[in-house]
Amino acid sequence: MSTQNQIDYERIAKAIEYIQSNFKLQPNLEEVAEKIHLSPAHFQKMFSDWAGTSPKKFLQFISLEHAKNLLKEEKASLFDTAYETGFSSTSRLHDLFVKIEGMSPAEYKNGGKSLNINYSFSETPFGNVIAASTEKGICYMAFETDTNKALGDLILKFPNASFFEKQDDFQKNSLSIFNKDWTKLNTIKLHLKGSDFQLKVWESLLKIPMGKLSTYGNLAEKIGNPDASRAVGTAIGSNPVAFLIPCHRVIQSSGNLGGYRWGSERKQLMVGWESSKIYS
Repeated sequence: MSTQNQIDYERIAKAIEYIQSNFKLQPNLEEVAEKIHLSPAHFQKMFSDWAGTSPKKFLQFISLEHAKNLLKEEKASLFDTAYETGFSSTSRLHDLFVKIEGMSPAEYKNGGKSLNINYSFSETPFGNVIAASTEKGICYMAFETDTNKALGDLILKFPNASFFEKQDDFQKNSLSIFNKDWTKLNTIKLHLKGSDFQLKVWESLLKIPMGKLSTYGNLAEKIGNPDASRAVGTAIGSNPVAFLIPCHRVIQSSGNLGGYRWGSERKQLMVGWESSKIYS
């Protein structure tokens, strides 16, 4: 590491330490930049380059994790949690939760208690799949041979939700894609929980045409963060909806297919199947 890179690294490390120690004060960009003797604009760019996210979003994530820990303990009210996290009102805490977690603080505290989730098992060209949906859309889809394990994994994601083995219209429309019925693609709705970055990556996956492939680097560029290939890969690996959010269409820049959450062989089959359907 060059001398300048070492200096930059130490400055960003100091900034991260300051944010972690003072997040309850909700310091703004100017305050943190002043602590490491940089202009706000220079600090904003340097922090984003080194940390892969903006100082503001990093502060939000730190604040949210603290709030989540308080809510998990079930000792703090929403008002107390907002106060202990440094927010001026519960509405700010609510907005942050909805933006990053896809649910309200109360829903998070209840572990999805207010959610009714329908689920069903189906056979596809790529093996048995579990599909689950809320009243808003598909919230989970995964390939799994063992139905007990498949249901157990779903429950782990929404531990306090109510589950019903029922195939609703959301599931029927999404599963029709395996029968080459493209007419219902616009009726498929998704109900996703994820960080702002994850949602951005998953949205970019939806824009990869069927029968086409992209790379982690290309996706990073498309979301405006060309140096975040590794972070993009992590977000892709946490995709909760197999096939519909087509993470199987992302390969390594070398041309190798790379890994896949539900098995590299299944990924190869998917890529070949889609190509044959498009060009047949």
